[in-house]
Amino acid sequence: MAPTGEVAALLERLHELVCRSRMSPRTEKSYAYWIQSLASFHEGRDPSTLALHEIEAFLTHLATDRKVAASTQNQAVAAILFLYRRVLAMDLPWLDEVKRAKGVKRLPVVLSREEVRKVIGELDGVPKTMSLLLYGSGLRLMECARLRVKDIDFDRQSIYVRDPKGRRERAALLPRTSYHALRRQVNDVRRLHAQDLRRDAGYVQLPSAVAQKYQNAGRQLSWQWLFPATRIHRCRETGQPRRHHFHETAVQRAVTAAVQRAGIMKRASCHTFRHSFATHLLEDGQDIRTIQELLGHRDLATTMIYTHVVNRGPHGVRSPADRI
Repeated sequence: MAPTGEVAALLERLHELVCRSRMSPRTEKSYAYWIQSLASFHEGRDPSTLALHEIEAFLTHLATDRKVAASTQNQAVAAILFLYRRVLAMDLPWLDEVKRAKGVKRLPVVLSREEVRKVIGELDGVPKTMSLLLYGSGLRLMECARLRVKDIDFDRQSIYVRDPKGRRERAALLPRTSYHALRRQVNDVRRLHAQDLRRDAGYVQLPSAVAQKYQNAGRQLSWQWLFPATRIHRCRETGQPRRHHFHETAVQRAVTAAVQRAGIMKRASCHTFRHSFATHLLEDGQDIRTIQELLGHRDLATTMIYTHVVNRGPHGVRSPADRI
């Protein structure tokens, strides 16, 4: 169902607020989806006219009819709270009565070192180089996809992660096994950018503040994506011919296929490399707070989940069956 006039106006106000608050575009996309879903469930009604029992009916529908996970339901609750409190600026006491679902605390899937070697061995090209960084540096997939040429510091053996999840910029490890691949990647970007400049292209998306202060930065090599897309697109807002970064779904598909070819039965994904990075560092005796900084976690409790993985099996308690 297409959004009604009232809902379309709300989505426009949501966009303005997200831009002012410098929130993630993905957060805006998620919130917009749930606002439209809430309105559609009530046949396009203006959300500002809904009562508590009508909102609860929508959340119950998600759990009983659509059978969404608890995390998905909580995402919908977060969008609804943001809608009423920030977008509509409505002081409604009953918002505090909206309950969040309790999910199951699951242990992360972790690959052994041999399994990591097998999976990466099944990859090639850009997905292989990116997967090496996901495992060797503990990067999130989007952090890796959004790296720029200037973020790689070979001399200091560091990767600078800018504007990550939680807005906690950090210096990540630059694994030596990635040196040659990354230098080749930088040279490939340099040649590709030179070709784009000759075709009167070579533009790249910039953070808004940088774009306003340094108008020519969008055509400089240092600001180009480290893993650029193969095609040029024209920006709808500026009309500039730009290259987006290598799309994350291409890496996800490549990793999923590599896991299958490697014969690994675990439900592994790109994020599994990050889990494996943290777990293997713990197994090597690295300090938990150092790992917290490398991962960019705000709360140590988030990092502590990897201690539960390490303490299982041969790394923790010995099974009494092994003493028989």
